[in-house]
Amino acid sequence: MKLFAWVLASAGVLYGLHRLSSWMEDRGWLYYRKKRGSSGTLGSAFLEVQSILEPGKRYVLEEKRKEDVDDEESGDPPAGGGHRS
Repeated sequence: MKLFAWVLASAGVLYGLHRLSSWMEDRGWLYYRKKRGSSGTLGSAFLEVQSILEPGKRYVLEEKRKEDVDDEESGDPPAGGGHRS
């Protein structure tokens, strides 16, 4: 009987976390099921770790950040994100 109560409580907690995550995703706070992060984000995260382990990679990371800032400040629409009519 105790095991059944634990399983039921665990299922309830998991469902609650699922609903919370879905609500947070609807507000744009979290990527959970509907939206996916870009592969560029994952690549940047690995580059951060690699720059800690290999200091020579820090230059690559700094250039990438500079390029991202330049793209944001240019005022041009994002590449590949054109509007279809």
